[in-house]
Amino acid sequence: MGPGRGLNMKFAIALESVVNEKWHLARQMGLEDAVAISHPDGEKALWDYAFCARLKKSYEDFGLNLSVIEGWLPMEAIKQGTPEREAELERVLKAIENLGALEIPVLCYNWMAFFGWFRTSVTTRTRGGALTSSFDLALTENAPESRQLRITEDKLWDNLSWFLERAVPVAEKAGVKLALHPDDPPRSPVMGVPRLFCNVENFDRALGMIESEANGICFCQGNFAAMGVDVPATIKHFGNKSVMHFVHFRDVEGNGDKFTETFHDVGKTDMFQAMLAYRDVGYKGVMRPDHAPAMEGDPNTHPGYEARGRLFAIGYMIGLREGVESYRRVNTG
Repeated sequence: MGPGRGLNMKFAIALESVVNEKWHLARQMGLEDAVAISHPDGEKALWDYAFCARLKKSYEDFGLNLSVIEGWLPMEAIKQGTPEREAELERVLKAIENLGALEIPVLCYNWMAFFGWFRTSVTTRTRGGALTSSFDLALTENAPESRQLRITEDKLWDNLSWFLERAVPVAEKAGVKLALHPDDPPRSPVMGVPRLFCNVENFDRALGMIESEANGICFCQGNFAAMGVDVPATIKHFGNKSVMHFVHFRDVEGNGDKFTETFHDVGKTDMFQAMLAYRDVGYKGVMRPDHAPAMEGDPNTHPGYEARGRLFAIGYMIGLREGVESYRRVNTG
């Protein structure tokens, strides 16, 4: 490809932290970056420096840069504000310091209390019989939990402020960027639990709590699409503030109350315009596909993270990237 700011964009794939078929496929697709999402030894090891060092080296020995740690750290007491949060915070801060010492630049976390990613189906049929995930709020309304308020929005905001005040300075010193993921599904409440990060305004509020390069977001594109926003315009909104530290490139049909995850070429978002927006704001971080449908031959034991659907996704993304570079060369002379 010719010159252009978009060339700084790095595609990656989320990999379980043990070598398997997906590692080989990642390298065969030309990927050089990886996102670590799980490890058989458990989440608690991240505050062990020796473990972190071995983890990073295992990716490097395979020809991959470990660029993001995502979803590993237990933070439930911090989110809920229970007495155990001090002990949790100590481990989180140690993990941030370890990542900084090892030059692992991004830690992705979420602020979903009591439970995280939530779907009412992981066997929804889509094109050609592929299996995808979906959410239907109506299927949760009779659950006993849905009739109980387990925490208030004000308490969630207070606890987030408490966390950021302590974590952001440590992340700044370590050279680590904290990337806050949207709530998934992006609506409030879900099963009796308020959700904060299901609109742009609340992200702006969180970013304004402590203005720092270390305090940023994971732009999970499918969640923002389900919020009903103009996705390319929202990419520019955050991209021009230099707060997008990590991107999930995916799409949905529907809205926060009822949606289905789609193949990358059939959702509600203009994916070319989205990729063009990342290019035009000069996004330099890691972008990975997320929640791709399980295709024929995929076991669907890890819904959204099987091999074949993400092969399609990466190829589609590479094509889009080449397309936007060509488009900009032609249209800027």
